[in-house]
Amino acid sequence: MCEITDSSTQLNASPAAERTQYAPCQPKRRVLFLLPSLGGGGSECVLITLLNHLDRQLFDLHLGVVNATGPLREQVPEDVILHDLKLHRVRYSLQALLRLIWKVRPETILSTLGHLNLALLVLRPLLPQGIRLCVRESTILSAAFRTEKQSPLWSQLHRWLYPTADTVICQSDGMRDDLAQIFGIPARKLVRIYNPVDIRRLSQMAHGESPYPAGGPQLVASGRLERAKGFDVLLTATALVRKSLSGVRLTILGDGSLREELCAQRNALGLQDTVTFAGYVPNPYRYYLHANLFVLSSRYEGLPNAMLEAIALGAPVVATACPGGVREILELSDVHNLVPVEEPSLLAAGIIAALTKPSKRITAEQQQIARMVNLDEVVHQYADLLLN
Repeated sequence: MCEITDSSTQLNASPAAERTQYAPCQPKRRVLFLLPSLGGGGSECVLITLLNHLDRQLFDLHLGVVNATGPLREQVPEDVILHDLKLHRVRYSLQALLRLIWKVRPETILSTLGHLNLALLVLRPLLPQGIRLCVRESTILSAAFRTEKQSPLWSQLHRWLYPTADTVICQSDGMRDDLAQIFGIPARKLVRIYNPVDIRRLSQMAHGESPYPAGGPQLVASGRLERAKGFDVLLTATALVRKSLSGVRLTILGDGSLREELCAQRNALGLQDTVTFAGYVPNPYRYYLHANLFVLSSRYEGLPNAMLEAIALGAPVVATACPGGVREILELSDVHNLVPVEEPSLLAAGIIAALTKPSKRITAEQQQIARMVNLDEVVHQYADLLLN
């Protein structure tokens, strides 16, 4: 492998490391990315972003998807070879995955999301020799198992199988510590890489008129309508906020299995005219740009893309100090932006305080956070991982 050291200073580069550029003086590295679907989740968005920006002179890129339906399919680059297994569940895909891997014969496989990661690692003894397996974890596993009350078998499977990966990619230092301390994964196999944010693209897509009706202040939250995101807590907090700020409005972007339950809670709280469930929105960035406040109410997180994007667009943020990368990121900012998990009254107090205190649109702390998750820097870190 030929290396060219780049000594030039880059405005958006991480201050922590010098970059290395690789000259294409050897055959391209064949990499197979694996996803369960092309839905609009954060993990899927990260891998699609990487596929769009990794250097084609260095990589021959393939994407295997258990079921390649979803809104992100149109964002798969045309020069990436897409392998659609056309199956409905990961559990039914083991044979098809095995056939795909033998067909493609990649040098490296990068998989994300828990069930698919486990499926890949189960297949390891049957794979061609020499393939490097990288799995990217998307959440704080110990908190997920504790909060969702899943079978102890899933926790044990992670303890057995994750240490057999060559590399486990973590979204935050907190996730790395969790995997090392709770699941016994050797520290040498754990790599922390933050999620990428394409600030230029976000700014372009956010351009335009406000999506909100007149009035306000406007709150926005975004994520799957599932227990992990704590939207039930946010609804209760919003009812408390409305007592002090009668004009407040909350828009929740995203869909999920709890939609009917959350709509019923909203109605029971008398928030029909206050809270809007907007469903899946392909371009949420105008909502972030024009919001008075972005609220994250999660019970646990890996590293929430929506929060990073809102910060990059200059939105003030209030978030729960949940297990994961949220505290790690927001500790760079005003400590009052963090509130305890599952405490509606304290979340409401944090929202009111953030709405009633003057703030700059983009602070120095937000600029620092944006540099940490800068697209070019994160793509370069993944390239290093895939090449070395």
